Amino acid sequence: MSGTAHSTAQGAPQPSDRLTPRSLHASASRWLAEGRAACIVSVDAIRGSTPRDQDARMLVVLDEVRGTVGGGHLEWRAIDLARQALREGMPAEGWTHTFPLGPTLGQCCGGVVTLRFEVLSAATLAAWQVPPPRFHVELHGAGHVGQAIVKLLSDLDCSVRWIDERADDLPEWDAQAGLPDPAMLAALPEHITWLPTEAAEREVADAPADACHLVLTHRHDLDLKIIDAVLRRSDFRFAGLIGSQTKRARFLHRLAEQGIEPDTLERLTCPIGLPDIQGKEPAVIAIAVVAQLLAEHAA
Repeated sequence: MSGTAHSTAQGAPQPSDRLTPRSLHASASRWLAEGRAACIVSVDAIRGSTPRDQDARMLVVLDEVRGTVGGGHLEWRAIDLARQALREGMPAEGWTHTFPLGPTLGQCCGGVVTLRFEVLSAATLAAWQVPPPRFHVELHGAGHVGQAIVKLLSDLDCSVRWIDERADDLPEWDAQAGLPDPAMLAALPEHITWLPTEAAEREVADAPADACHLVLTHRHDLDLKIIDAVLRRSDFRFAGLIGSQTKRARFLHRLAEQGIEPDTLERLTCPIGLPDIQGKEPAVIAIAVVAQLLAEHAA
């Protein structure tokens, strides 16, 4: 099969949604239940420099695309091949197509990508292995910085519990409270859970082991309660507290008075965020913090 990518009126293919593996799998489940004819396109094999790793996927129907196998000319060709197959009738057994990125597509990566094309069915969905998330985040605080962090985590392969006490106190949303509006909460992806609570520090006990805890609430006394509970668990991957070096010193003193051992106190990260990323705007802080979590995961 060959041809050019299916185009919109402006001459460009419909853009791919950048979804996490879990969200993409959930979309596939919904489409299958709805009876939508769809093609699963996955990276079957790679050689050399390529835009995505093996097992990256996207879903293609005639009027929509979700996920990505790398963008650029490769993805345009893949969408075109999938839609041509959908129009002509998808082979039940699927097929593969190999793309030398440089000679065939003019992409600078220069590697070779083999894509697998399969019809979306109960069998292919069952065989679709979703990898575990990179990390789990317990995010305490839903103010401007918390909201900026959630926007970034929405597109990352992770799981999140987003926790705030103030939301439990408000009978209805109040724009002056600085909390996320109902539209933002309604649009949260499947991997982010919103949890209003009356006692945030008690929620620490329900966090999974090896979690990354980010504490950035509206009150320093609440920050202290939460981070104390985190440090007492000892099975956390990352314990991060927003603040300055002065806040760090004061909290370390208070936590030591409360019986936290010195070796555990050394595991507290405060301030949070990669130090080379400077700026106090919520979006800048969020970028620095999420980059720090990714660096910790890689390490």
